[in-house]
Amino acid sequence: MEQHNNRKVALIAGAQGVIGRNLSDWLLAQGTWDIIGLSRRGGDDGPHMKHIAVDLMSREDSQEKLGVLTTVTHIFYAAYQDRDSWAALVAPNMTMLRNVIEAVEPVAKQLQHISLMQGYKVYGAHLGPFKTPARESDAGTFMPPEFNIEQQHFLEKAQVGKSWTWSAIRPSVVGGFALGNPMNLAMVIAVYAAISKELGLPLRFPGKPSAYNKLMEMTDAGLLAKATAWAAESPAGANEAFNINNGDLFRWSDLWPRIARYFGLETADPLPMQLDVVMADKEPLWNAMMEKYGLKYSYAEVSSWKFGDFVFSWDYDFFADGSKARRAGFHEFVDTEAMFMEIFDHFRKMKVIP
Repeated sequence: MEQHNNRKVALIAGAQGVIGRNLSDWLLAQGTWDIIGLSRRGGDDGPHMKHIAVDLMSREDSQEKLGVLTTVTHIFYAAYQDRDSWAALVAPNMTMLRNVIEAVEPVAKQLQHISLMQGYKVYGAHLGPFKTPARESDAGTFMPPEFNIEQQHFLEKAQVGKSWTWSAIRPSVVGGFALGNPMNLAMVIAVYAAISKELGLPLRFPGKPSAYNKLMEMTDAGLLAKATAWAAESPAGANEAFNINNGDLFRWSDLWPRIARYFGLETADPLPMQLDVVMADKEPLWNAMMEKYGLKYSYAEVSSWKFGDFVFSWDYDFFADGSKARRAGFHEFVDTEAMFMEIFDHFRKMKVIP
């Protein structure tokens, strides 16, 4: 993709995920960006948008397809590979980042910034109770390994003596629209509610009872896109990490009945259950619902049960201090309840749920 009229060229790794898609939409809407999206399966090209299907785990494939991208000005890294253990996450996620940077950075002579998407794993949030509100300086204060920390160290070393800068963006649980995403909490809730309604059941909170009253927060995918672009272009974002969250806190005990009302459901007492187990036999029911309501997406495409079990098991406060970004100049915020309702509306419009 050639660069014209001083347009910026964004390379987005993980372009088909909820984070990458929202970032693409936001940048395209600004009218000053050309975008190259990287993913395993590619995508449909459009005005100022080009997709490349690439195996980022392969150094050879990465070099062949990315080593020609000489016009890239910004790299937004949001690719992720899941594994069964935290330690096993390090090798594949380090490999993908390294392959992108080592292919593009030497040839992109106009490179200005590399943005790294992280999360609260840098604070040990995935391991159990952690210091809250977590501040950016708390990162890495627990026993390694943790792939987000390793990735940041890699970028910090690579940036020494270079003209480009980096930023590390740390959202909470991200809310947005993306099919086939293994980390989509809004999809978990929407499909769980739809199936509960079809079965004539109340909407029970399925997590640990003690998780029902803990303080939580979310990060809207659109808000995250704006923050990511801001940090990449603002001098205040250079070589800094930022917690990015909606700006409000909630407890499931307050929000859950509101979500139930949206779906026209009653609530009942929380009942601990593994969604990954109890929803394992629901594909035939979902297929019948697809036929009955004209739904467009298969059970496999809308299932994120393991992630739901993970989030609903957090029987500890889960939030971070987002004031560093505000002090640096990013002042956007989102009402989390409204965010959920807008996502559910979108799911209905797209015939994901009845």
